[in-house]
Amino acid sequence: MHPIEPTSQPTPGIARLFLWVSTGAAIATFLLIVVGGVVRVTGSGLGCPDWPLCYGQLIPPLQFEALIEYSHRLLASLTSPLILAVAVIAWLRLRAWRWIVGLASLSLSLLAVQVVLGAITVLTETPPTIVAVHLAVALLILGLQLAVAVLAFRLRGGSLSGFSLNHRLARLAAATAVATYLLLVSGALVTSAGASASCAGWPLCDGVVWPGGALGQIHMLHRLVAATTGFLILGLTYLTWRRRADQPLTFIAASVTSVLLLAQVTVGAFNVLRGFPPVLNGLHVATASAVWGGIVLTLALAALDPGQAWVADDVPEGKRAGPPTLGALIALTKPIIVLLLLVTTLAAMIVAVGGWPGTGVVLWTMLGGALAAGGASALNQYIDRREDRAMVRTSGRPLPTGSIEAVEVVAFGLVLCLVSFYLLALFVNLLSALLALAGMVYYVGLYSLGLKRLTTHNIVIGGGAGAVPPLVGWAAATGQLTAGAFFLFAVIFFWTPPHFWALALVRRQDYARAGVPMLPVIYGEAQTRREILLYTIQVVALTVLLPVASVGGWAFLLAAIALGGVLLVQAWRLWRGGGNYNAWRMYRYSSVYLALIFAALVVDTLVF
Repeated sequence: MHPIEPTSQPTPGIARLFLWVSTGAAIATFLLIVVGGVVRVTGSGLGCPDWPLCYGQLIPPLQFEALIEYSHRLLASLTSPLILAVAVIAWLRLRAWRWIVGLASLSLSLLAVQVVLGAITVLTETPPTIVAVHLAVALLILGLQLAVAVLAFRLRGGSLSGFSLNHRLARLAAATAVATYLLLVSGALVTSAGASASCAGWPLCDGVVWPGGALGQIHMLHRLVAATTGFLILGLTYLTWRRRADQPLTFIAASVTSVLLLAQVTVGAFNVLRGFPPVLNGLHVATASAVWGGIVLTLALAALDPGQAWVADDVPEGKRAGPPTLGALIALTKPIIVLLLLVTTLAAMIVAVGGWPGTGVVLWTMLGGALAAGGASALNQYIDRREDRAMVRTSGRPLPTGSIEAVEVVAFGLVLCLVSFYLLALFVNLLSALLALAGMVYYVGLYSLGLKRLTTHNIVIGGGAGAVPPLVGWAAATGQLTAGAFFLFAVIFFWTPPHFWALALVRRQDYARAGVPMLPVIYGEAQTRREILLYTIQVVALTVLLPVASVGGWAFLLAAIALGGVLLVQAWRLWRGGGNYNAWRMYRYSSVYLALIFAALVVDTLVF
């Protein structure tokens, strides 16, 4: 054990600043590597033949290769000051923490080497060895920045006490990190040496285990390293599963890394089988960088003292033995909500193409969408665990009842989100995958972590997350987004506030007890009833206008008028009479209304 915590602690302001700067530096470094990989696989390395300007200009010409390469340089210009800032803060205010100072200083030194290699790469027209070394140094910088960020996180929490590789988990994580590093460097060599297409089959190389040509051997060696790394990561994940009680963060990091490694292998196979399209090439590079980041985080967390900081002490845990039940896992995904979201996704697909888009694309889109919604819901339940325990309506969920552990919920949610992204990217298209990812980030990050506890408009702005599925469906069916997709997005966006505010009226005491600033809790029942009526008028008007935007025909228009009329009556009754009975009727019918509106679109498209 190597002590890294002196007797005194830094001021809270310095610890907070260092955490934010180090985290920003790690994220920027990761993005820089990803964009650099896109530069490499698209052949944009010479898009700007001079350096540091592009064709002698500060603003590059409007050419794809030049814009990609110059974007990479701009990102590098942002990353470098952040890495410098990490080192300066460590030198000036955290000198007593030797590991932090040492890692930050080494990272800054490697950055200087990286800048020189970057210039050589451009000026010598990207020779394969220099390109591979350039990536190798970048990966080391990323690893160091991630390690510093982990130490900053522990320092911010006041629990930074020691660093050790003297136990099996840390040693296995170190070995896995070395194998992963070799995997990524060998992958860079495969790409830069032009060996990507030297093996036409997968997993064998042109039907043989070991090809005769040098390029084929380089490619096959990369695959063997990938297989070895995969076994190490899976073994590491199993070991962290067994130790998840005292090293929860390590287990989460290892679980995510395992999924990323499996995705990396799958993307690599699809890359070969589909002839190395640029989209899959870029995704392969981005996933490889994410695998490296995940294993570095796993190593850093495993090498720190056991008993890592965890934030679920107020939730009853440890009431069950063994793995979580299937019922608990399904409950985490909120299946009823998932089903409603899938209805809107399927309807958007059918409307987008004016008919049935194909069974294959429908099945993969539905599966990817279900996993995305379920994963985001699981993460939302972890974030809301304290509020759920305080509310009667949600006190029976898996976390408040102790039927599942918090660490398992986080790992499960992250795994579902990742799997959904790669399923959509590989079997549907990248646009639908990115939209689903944006929806997950919106719901978990912007709404659950931020808006829900900050403003009474939480549902209004957060409604955008629930409105993403039609965009995903439209993109899945057509590969693009047109005006019709955004009209469907708007329908759900305006439907969300009256739906949830009606529920909030019924459960006002629940929300007040949980400390959630819902509209009826802060501004009262009368204001909420008025807002429900106004938003209901907007959503009904929008559905009636959909045919003007070529979304739906006369049959849908009649259905929209009839269904909207009933919704307006429910909102009018609630506004005039109030009471939990009217609010509950509004809430129940609004759920049915949304499903029927989108079902009417499907019937109109397929039948009329």
